[in-house]
Amino acid sequence: MITDLTPKLADPASTSSSNLAFALRCLPENRRQAALIFYRFCRVVDDIADEEDNAPDHKRQALEAWMNALSSQQGLPMELSEVIKTYQIDPELLIAIVRGCEMDIVPRSFETLDDLREYCWKVACAVGLVSIRIFGCQDPQSECYALHLGYALQFTNILRDVGEDAALGRIYLPNELLAKHDVSRESLLAAKPSGQFLELMEELAGHADEEFQAAHDNLTQQDSKALLSARIMAAIYGRLLKSMRSDGFQVFAKRYRIPRLQKLAIAIQVAIQAKF
Repeated sequence: MITDLTPKLADPASTSSSNLAFALRCLPENRRQAALIFYRFCRVVDDIADEEDNAPDHKRQALEAWMNALSSQQGLPMELSEVIKTYQIDPELLIAIVRGCEMDIVPRSFETLDDLREYCWKVACAVGLVSIRIFGCQDPQSECYALHLGYALQFTNILRDVGEDAALGRIYLPNELLAKHDVSRESLLAAKPSGQFLELMEELAGHADEEFQAAHDNLTQQDSKALLSARIMAAIYGRLLKSMRSDGFQVFAKRYRIPRLQKLAIAIQVAIQAKF
C-alpha cells in the first residue's frame, strides 16, 4: 500500500530477471548502470499503477508526485537526477511514461488502433527515446528506430498478456479489431474468446511485424553498436512473437517466455551479426 508519496526507485532486485536487464548486459558499465536506474524508474511507476491494494486516487497522487518532481527537477532520487543530467534527457519523456502508466489505473478501452498507438507511445516509445540517449546514439535516424521498436515490443507484450490482462479486467485489443473479428469483450473477460480470436491476434501480430521491420530499416551503421542492446531486445521479442504464433496464441492457458539459454544464444547471434 502506498503510504509515502516521495518518489523512490524500484528495488534493483525487482528488475534483475527481465528481458531488458538481460539485454543491457552488453553495454559499457557506466551506460549499463544508467540504463538500469532508468529502468527502475519505469518499473516503479508501472508498479504504482498496478498495485492492487491501493485506491485509484492514491495511485494518482503517487504518480502526480513523480510528475511534479520531474517537472521541477526537485525531489527526484539522486541517481535518476544524475542520469537525466549526464545524458541530457528531456524530463517530458519521463513524464509521458508516467502519464502512460496513469492510463492503467482504471481499466479502459481503446476504440481504434490509433488510440492504442497513442498509449504505446507513452509506455514504450518514450522509453526508447530515453534509452537511445543513454546508449550513446548519435544519428538522428535512431529516433525512428526507437519509435518503431517501441510499438513492436508493446504490441508483442499486449498479445502475450491478453489472458493475464483480461483476468484484471483490462483489454488492450482495440474495439475496432474486436468488432471486425466478432470477438466480444465479455468473452475475453471470461477467458473464453468468441468469434475469430486467432485472426484478431494474427492481425495485431502483423502490425508488430511491420514495426519490427520498420525498426530494422531505420538501423544505421553509425549507431549499430550503440543499439546492440535494443537489437537483442528486438530479436528476443521477435522470437517470442514467433513462438506465440506457431502455438496458436494460447494466451489464456500459458504465459510465453523465452528460456534463458535461448536468450543467451540470441544475444550471441546478434552480437556476431553486429560485427559484420
